[in-house]
Amino acid sequence: MSDALVRTLEWRRSCAALLLILGVAAAYYATGRLGLLRQVVVAGAVVTPLWPPTGIAVAALLRFGLRVWPGIALGTYFAIEGIAAFHVVDLGIVAGNVLAPVCALLLLRAAGFRPELDRLRDGLALVFLGGLVPMLISATAGAWTLVLTGNLPAASFWPTWSAWWAGDAMGVLLVTPLLLALRGAGLPRDPYRVAEAVAMMAATAAATVLATHSTLSLLFLVFPLIIWAAVRFQLAGAAPCALLVSVLSIWAATDHAGPFTGRSLLELMVNLQALNGAAALTGLLLAALVTEQNNVRLKIEEACEELAEVVAQLSPGGGEGPGGRH
Repeated sequence: MSDALVRTLEWRRSCAALLLILGVAAAYYATGRLGLLRQVVVAGAVVTPLWPPTGIAVAALLRFGLRVWPGIALGTYFAIEGIAAFHVVDLGIVAGNVLAPVCALLLLRAAGFRPELDRLRDGLALVFLGGLVPMLISATAGAWTLVLTGNLPAASFWPTWSAWWAGDAMGVLLVTPLLLALRGAGLPRDPYRVAEAVAMMAATAAATVLATHSTLSLLFLVFPLIIWAAVRFQLAGAAPCALLVSVLSIWAATDHAGPFTGRSLLELMVNLQALNGAAALTGLLLAALVTEQNNVRLKIEEACEELAEVVAQLSPGGGEGPGGRH
């Protein structure tokens, strides 16, 4: 191989890596802007009930590996610039937003996580090792950076920290499964399945709007639909349904509609994140469990077919041809 060809291949690989990093940064920033459309202010600090970029970051690391971490850092920088002018001390927030998903990747790899989410243990790993535990890093780094820079009173550390942690964790629990499902999912070919999927999403949207805009306590109405999605379509159905429930609920909560009317900020965030977390956990874990059970059933059926073939070969008439024994 000539030197010129080697240099060309290296240049192409470098360009591909750069484009990948820029793509992750663009996705991080764009979803961050979407998340900020429904922001809340806790003691002067801007936080969101759902921070989709965290889910983007974890999914990108699972798909492409550690080489995309600069894209997460770059996306965080632009997201901060979109809120206020970036200062050197804000590097603490950047570091936390990078280290948290990187830690999630390392923990998931150590646990033998499979992105197909076809086992219950994979669902549990994503919940705890991908979301709840590593997002403590980003919340702690972000909240302490605001305190140390004087942008957040020390007395408001814990409310801001808890809101930050919940928003990042919800990003992983709601956005990462959807991206993992999109990677391996295809459109159903059966028109009845397509019609069922459309009806399921429409029913989920209608039930969520009704539940979040009614003065009655009807938030439980969304769970039968999430169960329907998980049982019938597994992760490909449960992930978008859970995300749809979360987005519509956040919209209603920030408008103080329905069951969120007259609530304090703390009460609003607790009720909202309890609903979002329960919806995400129900869809993710049930979908993983159903997928695992389906795979076990298929393996048992294959084993039974192989055993039947062996028995047929070993039976006294197994070697007879159409005209009798040869």
